[in-house]
Amino acid sequence: MRTKLSNFNFELPEDLISQYPSKERDEARLLVVHRDTGKVEHKVFKDLIDYFDEGDALIFNNTKVFPARMYGTKEKTGAKIEVFLLRELNKDSKLWDVLVDPARKIRVGNKLYFTDESGNDVLIAEVVDNTTSRGRTIRFFYDGPDEEFYKILNELGNTPLPKYIKREVEDLDAERYQTIYAKEVGAVAAPTAGLHFSRSLMKRLELKGVELPELTLHVGLGTFRSIEVEDLSKHKMEAEYFKISESAANKVNAAKEAGKKVCAVGTTSMRSIESAVSATGNLKAAEGWTNLFIYPPYEFSIANAMITNFHLPKTSLLIMISAFMGHDLAMEVYNEAVKEKYKFFSYGDAMLIL
Repeated sequence: MRTKLSNFNFELPEDLISQYPSKERDEARLLVVHRDTGKVEHKVFKDLIDYFDEGDALIFNNTKVFPARMYGTKEKTGAKIEVFLLRELNKDSKLWDVLVDPARKIRVGNKLYFTDESGNDVLIAEVVDNTTSRGRTIRFFYDGPDEEFYKILNELGNTPLPKYIKREVEDLDAERYQTIYAKEVGAVAAPTAGLHFSRSLMKRLELKGVELPELTLHVGLGTFRSIEVEDLSKHKMEAEYFKISESAANKVNAAKEAGKKVCAVGTTSMRSIESAVSATGNLKAAEGWTNLFIYPPYEFSIANAMITNFHLPKTSLLIMISAFMGHDLAMEVYNEAVKEKYKFFSYGDAMLIL
């Protein structure tokens, strides 16, 4: 049985968790895996161009990360509270789903104050509900125009680097923790496989005749939440918003029908396309929420190639990769990546699975 969580564990030395991105986006390392033979090649990311030809399609997730991590103080006590914005629930009421830390200090009815660099209060929020152990619903008090409100949120917020990047946010993160093609604001984490694409690499792919369709999936924290059950069939993913246009679906289907490579750039692109498969096995235009959890055994309908970073042990991301390339090969490749000192996680190196 490959549906047990414990099958997806491996030893990961702490020093392989990348704290900074590579100097240039497309100069991260690239491990290429051929599923049919098990052959592994060690390349640089910009060598990706050699694996794609005219008529192939690479599917990109154009979600844009917003600066979701804010710091406020609790009324009366002045305790510093981290507020991580997850999603806007109601625009008119300015209601948001958030995570708070330390959660034990925050109860319904508490007010939180957010100040600018000079220490002036610029926003106040009230906790109106508990959602999970660290989750809260908060309401911001703000009477000005929506544009001004979002501008203030942007100014107060910090780039939401994952907790395993154990350093303060730096100026470079605003640019590098965002893909160059990010357009649709709504993610609280970057679709990290896409971070390796530079403008010149995109241009070279385009000139070679490779199709570059885009879709949107707003990455939520559920993607990274740890799985608490040993039996994977009992795990429930949190729903994430996605949208696939008619034009993107047509480009993907044309490549698929011509027997070309259809490559999902990242696990988020893969989840999106697998959430929008037509009765005939093609990709269809779709918009909505997906809580699809892909674990072995799983029959993929659309993509026959995939680009992804190296993921945490026992996560939904690693489990999806294993479903795509086969469990045993996946674990072999991960052991090889550790041995060859590839960098892991958001700012780490990449893998192309063919």
